[in-house]
Amino acid sequence: MIPPEFIDELHTRTDIVEIIEARVTLKKAGQRYVGLCPFHQEKTPSFSVNQEKQFYYCFGCQVSGTALKFLMEHDRMDFISAVEYLAQRVGMKVPQNQGRDFGISQKHKAIYAVLDKSTSFYKEQLRTHESRDRAVSYLKGRQVSGITARDFALGFAPPGWDNLLSYLQQAGYESQLLADAGLVLDKPEEGRLYDRLRDRIIFPIRDTQGRTVAFGGRGISPDAKPKYLNSPETAVFHKGRILYGLFEARRQVSNMARLMVVEGYMDVVALAQHGISYSLATLGTATSTDQVVQMFRLVPQVVFCFDGDEAGRKAAWKALIATLPAMQDGKSVKFLFLPEGDDPDSLVRREGKEQFEARIEQGMNLVDYFFNSLEAGLDMNSLENQARLCKLATPLLRKIPEGVLKHLAINELSRKTGLEPEQLLSVTGLNKKSEPREEPEQRYDAPTGEPPLRHDAPRIGSKLVERAITILLRHPEEAHSLDKELLESLSSDAELPLFITMVQWIQETEHPTTTLLLSSYQGSAHYAYLKSLAEREDLLNQSEQKKEFNGIVQKLISRIKNQLKQKAIKDLLPKRPSELNPTEQQTLRDQTKSVP
Repeated sequence: MIPPEFIDELHTRTDIVEIIEARVTLKKAGQRYVGLCPFHQEKTPSFSVNQEKQFYYCFGCQVSGTALKFLMEHDRMDFISAVEYLAQRVGMKVPQNQGRDFGISQKHKAIYAVLDKSTSFYKEQLRTHESRDRAVSYLKGRQVSGITARDFALGFAPPGWDNLLSYLQQAGYESQLLADAGLVLDKPEEGRLYDRLRDRIIFPIRDTQGRTVAFGGRGISPDAKPKYLNSPETAVFHKGRILYGLFEARRQVSNMARLMVVEGYMDVVALAQHGISYSLATLGTATSTDQVVQMFRLVPQVVFCFDGDEAGRKAAWKALIATLPAMQDGKSVKFLFLPEGDDPDSLVRREGKEQFEARIEQGMNLVDYFFNSLEAGLDMNSLENQARLCKLATPLLRKIPEGVLKHLAINELSRKTGLEPEQLLSVTGLNKKSEPREEPEQRYDAPTGEPPLRHDAPRIGSKLVERAITILLRHPEEAHSLDKELLESLSSDAELPLFITMVQWIQETEHPTTTLLLSSYQGSAHYAYLKSLAEREDLLNQSEQKKEFNGIVQKLISRIKNQLKQKAIKDLLPKRPSELNPTEQQTLRDQTKSVP
């Protein structure tokens, strides 16, 4: 009694190659994957898996089916177990209430039926309605041919409040079903229903099986508000899972190499009119990871094509974020930004297919766009901004699955920050196998845990201590000139905790650098102070700074000795020196000689 719609959605989200490849050795052969059939003995591969159609077939023994059937026949799972196994993999919950599920299944069938009936109505209105001339003129003005209009099942919603409503009611459909399908608006306070889409060109939105699940409407009048209007989400329509034009693209192009995401229905139609039949559009929402996964099952490359304005760049960035978790080795992404004032429709009409596709080839790849976006407004010659880039990039790089692409992106971040890849992995935690929890942007993990004194107020010492810290920031290698015993003796100075923890951090870190040291304090109370020291100009060269550092350390040691001697003398004094007799004064002199 599991609804067939649930099974359809389960198959849509499942990659049959992943399921079978875990059990059968497969090799890529053109658009298919082939291997030795697991259902009969053979020496020459005759078992074929079609990733696009999500179907397997053996030319030897003629077995065939979907991922669900494969699990039932190969793993000997019963139907429910196989459904639960696949559902768990893709994050779906198997319906439990059988009686209710059966009712839902029947409701889905009814919604599909009324949506199909509405598609026919809208198409007929574009062909015969007395107001059709405005819609036809608009489409001709956009150079849409009758063949393209037919391929996309374009239609026309005439002006008026209840054209579709009256038609469907006369056909015997109940008002509640029309509302459930998103076709009409119910205004109980006015006591009436009316058509959701009126005086608009209609774009049927179809799923991968070709069933109409919703409609998009483009206003014809210049003052139409909004210009584009979509069906609401319904029992059969989920905006984050459907791509407009995918059904048409798969039907038109038998061997697709790429899919291109654009912003509007009309862009998809116009590009198809000019021979670019692999474009799709999201449905009024940002691109989702589910949609990217769906595209990658069909093609090795996805292109995001947006206007070059601020809105287009925001949409592109959201698309990149959605794409990161779906990236796989062997898959690629490009970002194409159009000239100011152009959209895909106007550009392809002016330039033609070849020049438009040449622009695609010159599009920016994912890694380049990733870093260009993060670096916007940052002066990468600044240590602070290098640390900032690392901070911004790290949580996003964690989203990329393990593979070559992730390592290439990490290497690029390494190059931009001056950190060795091993250092970068250590300081960011990207080398951890388990997925780290998301941290607020202000947090930044140091290689050995929390940055030293992260939550303490900065303790700024004398000019001598400040100079020592400044040199240490620029030349971390100087920390290795201080041994453990010396650090222990320095630890008693109240001005030196920050200096000492920096030395210890450097000594415990493999290949420390200025950027790495500074970034380890990002988010701490010391960061602004250390940053200001690191960016100060210095007139001394490296060798002179090294000599100065050694001299400062010797002065600090002398200062500690003096402090210890004074403390020892104070502890030994039971009274003022002037109050001591000659014997007591001699005893004091003898005891203080032992103080270092």
